[in-house]
Amino acid sequence: MINTILSIAGKPGLFKLVSRGRNMLIVESLSTGKRMPAYSHDKVISLADIAIYTTGEDKPLGEVFELVKAKNDCKPVDIKALGDDKAVREYFGIILPEFDNERVYTTDIRKLLMWYNALLAAGITEFVAPAATEDEAPAAAEEAPAEK
Repeated sequence: MINTILSIAGKPGLFKLVSRGRNMLIVESLSTGKRMPAYSHDKVISLADIAIYTTGEDKPLGEVFELVKAKNDCKPVDIKALGDDKAVREYFGIILPEFDNERVYTTDIRKLLMWYNALLAAGITEFVAPAATEDEAPAAAEEAPAEK
């Protein structure tokens, strides 16, 4: 899951949330393992809060990562081999055909693919929370008190 994976503006790479302090977060770089503080004035965003514009409803980043993973058999994407901007957009069009061509920039697609590669390198391969199984749902309904 990517709820605890963060992007910090002005700092390269992705970070894992380790702890929360007073007016700061303690984060660990996924690439180097180095820990550092991220203060309240830093622009910090969880990858789970990011979505990609589509022609319909916006697609959460975790679901897009799952589509990339399915397309590449859980292997990294060779971004340099894709070539120019047109080729990158065509590749992303295969993964997510309904993405909004006008509002999704090529730099956004490249960043998404770099983040995907960084997550794989850090050993993170599950990008969305597993849904509750059908067996668990009825048990929860039975435990609820009956209304009178």
